[in-house]
Amino acid sequence: MHKEIQPKILYFGTSVVLISTINEDGTPNLAPMSSAWWLNQSCMLGMSSKSQTAQNLVRERECVINLPSIDLIPAVDHLTLLTGSNPVPESKAKRGYRYEADKFGAAGLTPLPSQLVQAPRVKECPVHLEARLINYHSFEEPSSLVAMEVRIEKVHIEEGLLLDPDSNYIDPSKWNPMIMNFCEYFGLSEQRSASKLAPVFGPNSGE
Repeated sequence: MHKEIQPKILYFGTSVVLISTINEDGTPNLAPMSSAWWLNQSCMLGMSSKSQTAQNLVRERECVINLPSIDLIPAVDHLTLLTGSNPVPESKAKRGYRYEADKFGAAGLTPLPSQLVQAPRVKECPVHLEARLINYHSFEEPSSLVAMEVRIEKVHIEEGLLLDPDSNYIDPSKWNPMIMNFCEYFGLSEQRSASKLAPVFGPNSGE
């Protein structure tokens, strides 16, 4: 039996990502967010247009999407109430945010140079996706939310996650991403069955 409800949020489970961008003064910014999904070689990022990350993305048109595993929950927590906006917007100040110029240092994370974009990668994250902004979609007014379509230009994967050293495929049994499920952190449980929805290896996979 189903019951009609009106939930405040609709986070049915998406990956937590750390987005690194470049501030106007050339310093790096790092921010956690959880409204991200992928299709082919593109990713859609949902965030507030008032955020420092969104403003950096629009200006610089590039970023790095870093995917943390569940062991980085403490680092993500350190970033949660920090902002790169100075002064801190009133709406964020009321929610306990404070300005932090060095977010990498505050979270105990290490910046790594990227190859195609200026924004640094996060060494501790198993997956780094260098990306460029392609489209910007505003949500219905009066919302400040926007959806940013970025194209993934280069993928960096921790070697231990690959099916084998020469493979272009990630072993899903080794990858345990951090998932945001209704504003709470979750990992993945063991595989339940083989999927026929979108097989990696098959008639159209090129293998």
